[in-house]
Amino acid sequence: MPTAAKLVAALCFAAVGWLAANAHVPSLGENAAVGPFRELTALMGLVIGWRVMGNLVGQGYGEAMGSGLRTSVTLAFFALLLFCTYLMVRKSITTNAYGGSPMAAVLDIFKLMMEQARAMLTVGVLGVLILGGLLGGALSEYARRRWR
Repeated sequence: MPTAAKLVAALCFAAVGWLAANAHVPSLGENAAVGPFRELTALMGLVIGWRVMGNLVGQGYGEAMGSGLRTSVTLAFFALLLFCTYLMVRKSITTNAYGGSPMAAVLDIFKLMMEQARAMLTVGVLGVLILGGLLGGALSEYARRRWR
């Protein structure tokens, strides 16, 4: 059921996704082709905000801010999973890095996720995820209380 809280959560976490991806771009390197990285992360934030944060409002502002942090972590995890899967497929197609072994390819996704997560540990990305999660949670709770 669509609610104002779900809409506000979706919009807030779409912004968090876009801003976090934008903060992560400098750590990718100067010659990195970014493509639709920011837009896809914002789309993921929209869906995750609606599905995760939108269903967790109604417990008070403290709980909502904690749920906002949970939603930010969920967004970061699934963004890493999606883009590391893309990196694995690109690596497999361009260099035949896995020699036809699907298990090696799947395991490499998690290796790539660890490498990219380490690169994400910057003040900009963590600040956006933490502050955006807290603010997105509080705004979602406010929307639930304001527009029932």
